[in-house]
Amino acid sequence: MAENTKNRMKVKKVASDYVIIVAMVVIMTVVFVATLYPFLNVLAMSLNYASDTMRGGITVYPRQFTLDNYRSIFGKSTIWRAYFITFSRTILGTIGGLLVTGSLSFALSRKSLVGRKFYTWICLIPMYFGGGLIPTYFLLKTLGFIDSFWVYIIPSLVNIWNMILMRSYFSSSVPDALEESARIDGANYMTIFFRIYWPVSTPIIATIALYFGVFHWNDWYTSSVYIVSEDLKPMTSILLRIVAEASFAEKLASLGADAGAIANATKGKAVDTRSVSMATMITSIVPIVAIYPFLQRYFIKGIMIGSVKG
Repeated sequence: MAENTKNRMKVKKVASDYVIIVAMVVIMTVVFVATLYPFLNVLAMSLNYASDTMRGGITVYPRQFTLDNYRSIFGKSTIWRAYFITFSRTILGTIGGLLVTGSLSFALSRKSLVGRKFYTWICLIPMYFGGGLIPTYFLLKTLGFIDSFWVYIIPSLVNIWNMILMRSYFSSSVPDALEESARIDGANYMTIFFRIYWPVSTPIIATIALYFGVFHWNDWYTSSVYIVSEDLKPMTSILLRIVAEASFAEKLASLGADAGAIANATKGKAVDTRSVSMATMITSIVPIVAIYPFLQRYFIKGIMIGSVKG
């Protein structure tokens, strides 16, 4: 009797259901392959001999395996210095951005704040209307940030979009009773922020940390405009330089040189600018790719709560 009831409760699939399932599987497979293939292709070229890579036809695995491309990268002091600058600005910029933007978000989420709407509008104006490159350059120059490591950190401590997400999360997801009980016990706003709001806001904090971290890791514009010294150039600037050098092969091809002629130019070489550029791309991508899976569940939850409920 129980088995018959269980069988009747099961919904029988019709032909259209199977068609939809198959279509979804095919679409997701195509998306997965289209997303993964470029990464595997770059990885294969970074692990392949230069003379063989220039002949073309590399897919998702190296035909002639070599680690010389990576040895060439990590054998240069410039690369290590660039990595140090990138890691330093990413760590300091993310921590500083979370503290400053989080503090601003907490303040603007207080309904009792006098002039709250006015302050919010003041923050929104520069989000849509920038001062321009030249005024910004002269402002940073007057402040002494040109060709300084702090030009990476201080101007980006506040991000208005991140502030809106955090403010929405604080306003809609943290119970007012927590703050009221803390105020009764004599806690000030600093204590409430760091000991009550901060611990219960893991999803939005992880989301904003990912935003700040990816920005600082991938940013090349700041160094190209405000940094002159080679000792302060981040990894992205070095990568752009290597890619620019690698474009020489592309120019040869556009001038009529075929793949065989280009391959002959690099015959017997395990390393050239193109293969090194591919290896540099991989080394710059791997840290972010490795960190993202640990923050993904917080990232999705933080975005949904901070944007939909807000």
